[in-house]
Amino acid sequence: MSNQGSGSLAEAHKTVRVRGAAAVAKTVSSERKRARLITRMRGAAAVVLACASLVGCASSSDVVASDKPGTYTVAASATGGRMAWARAHERAINEARDYCERRGMQTSVNMETVSGVSVMTEHGSSVSFECHPKF
Repeated sequence: MSNQGSGSLAEAHKTVRVRGAAAVAKTVSSERKRARLITRMRGAAAVVLACASLVGCASSSDVVASDKPGTYTVAASATGGRMAWARAHERAINEARDYCERRGMQTSVNMETVSGVSVMTEHGSSVSFECHPKF
């Protein structure tokens, strides 16, 4: 009987070793997957930050009445990337439109002056406009 007991004990020990090795392999596999995921997430974050630094943001001044009655001016600027002039233009036009809409009117742009053409410089847009009644 003691022989049978020691064989059974050896069998149980072997089973524990096999299950232990399987658990270790599973843990190592999970760690590798997690490391790959973290590496991908870091790469994605780096791409997002790089794009954000190129995109920049646009800002605008307050709408100012010009010396000609009923005519207003607003300026906007944007930095970063080749399309900064478009963001500056859009911001200036939106500010002019919002100004007139708050008064129940529509915008009529008289003239726009654009500055800055180099890639990594500040681009600007100055819009001269009037507000007219909506029909």
